[in-house]
Amino acid sequence: MKKILVTGALGQIGTELVRELRLKYGHDNVIASDKNLSDTQKIKALEPFEYADVTNAEELNTIIERHNIDSVFHLAAILSAVGERNPMQCWNVNMTGTLNILEIGVAKKLNRIIIPSSMAVWGDGVSKDMTPQESVLRPTTMYGLTKVCGERLCDYYFLKYGLDTRGLRYPGIISSETLPGGGTTDYAVDIFYKAVKDEDYSCFLSEGTMLPMMYMPDCLKATIDLAEADVSRLQHHSDFNVASFSFNPAQLTKAIQKHKPDFKVVYEPDFRQSIADSWPRTIDDSAARAEWGWQPAYSFEDMVTDMLNKLSQKLK
Repeated sequence: MKKILVTGALGQIGTELVRELRLKYGHDNVIASDKNLSDTQKIKALEPFEYADVTNAEELNTIIERHNIDSVFHLAAILSAVGERNPMQCWNVNMTGTLNILEIGVAKKLNRIIIPSSMAVWGDGVSKDMTPQESVLRPTTMYGLTKVCGERLCDYYFLKYGLDTRGLRYPGIISSETLPGGGTTDYAVDIFYKAVKDEDYSCFLSEGTMLPMMYMPDCLKATIDLAEADVSRLQHHSDFNVASFSFNPAQLTKAIQKHKPDFKVVYEPDFRQSIADSWPRTIDDSAARAEWGWQPAYSFEDMVTDMLNKLSQKLK
């Protein structure tokens, strides 16, 4: 990978992934792109930056030609909770964007395309504990449907055209740097902001809702490690399970209260509860560990301590 394009670069993962890739590959060798132009300060911080509507193949093609891009990290997507409010927009952005990237990848003979998937691919009929790599995929959200289709499309393009496509099923991602963008696991970021501000928190999931989560430094590590892995070692390509730790809102509240004893949470589940209930509680990521050496660095306790410390500094 010599010249990299990151789509969805203003999102929760994209913002930090751009910075991490620039540390490894050089600042001017990583081009950030997004459709959202509202945050001019953030865009300036991510320059070189390109406006990119991923549903517009011509725009994408022009950017890739202009910068001699050879690899793409395609993160632009409508997430689960937002997608349920506008399912057709979710389908259009997620599927048209993915197909455009794959088609350009074949036409331009791109070196590598990384398109993350999600635990939203699962639903009814799958074991919720240590959900296996090979399992039935019956998502209950439009977002999940697009991710299943995306996984299968990426493997199709790998088999039919030899396009080096790779992807991993993200659990919920927790970050102190960038706010999440409309996912069902967003509570696990929002709750820290309330705690640091000494405010009570109203949680939109029930206290016992166990979900797989990952701290952002491990998310970035997993994404880049997979992108850099020797393709000859990979038996899977676009659907790797990755895991770090699992917890429920009550456990997270208790862990925060060790640092902030007066912190209080009330539980008021909304429409996101049914989405969360369709997802795994824990994930078996043994294939990722065996095929490209995946190993998380942060424990649950490490994440809680680090989040509180960083947000305390950030929100001073």
